[in-house]
Amino acid sequence: MRLIVGLSGASGIIYGIRMLEVMHDLKIETDLVMTGMAEKMVEIETSRSVEQVRDLATRCHDNSDFTSVLASGGYRTMGMVVLPCSMKTLAGIACGFADNLLLRAADCTLKERRPLVLVPRETPLNLIQLKNMVTLAESGVTILPAAPGFYYRPETIDDLVDHIVGKTLDVFGVDHHLYHRWRQDF
Repeated sequence: MRLIVGLSGASGIIYGIRMLEVMHDLKIETDLVMTGMAEKMVEIETSRSVEQVRDLATRCHDNSDFTSVLASGGYRTMGMVVLPCSMKTLAGIACGFADNLLLRAADCTLKERRPLVLVPRETPLNLIQLKNMVTLAESGVTILPAAPGFYYRPETIDDLVDHIVGKTLDVFGVDHHLYHRWRQDF
């Protein structure tokens, strides 16, 4: 199967890049859609180019192209993840405001009852953001904050990133060895 990977403009773009790397290594197809701010975050937060990030995906889709297969619920996927997920993107999904392809793909994922995982990286959270998260959770969305555990004694930033990517993969039932599970593998 395939997974839709959305990258939005929050800080923490490394989570999305690492997800694409892992999916590529696991030979799981990915459909990538990035917002304009996500592209800027690649430039700001990493030493990679946007083109290098796109090369990690099986297919890339223009965020303004509503003729893309991602705009149809008939395009079968194992679900969708948005990481990082900006509060703007989260709010758009929560209120069904699908004015770009990333939001439309999330809307289709919801209406087809496929898993949708949002990885917000904002902190602290205000009441509006929390209410949007509750709305989404009540609709079946998994809210997976970028808050790594420390029980496995991470030693690098890569370990922290892998923990969040691994927790995300767990939601989709994808086997991986990105982190040590609680009381296992020690």
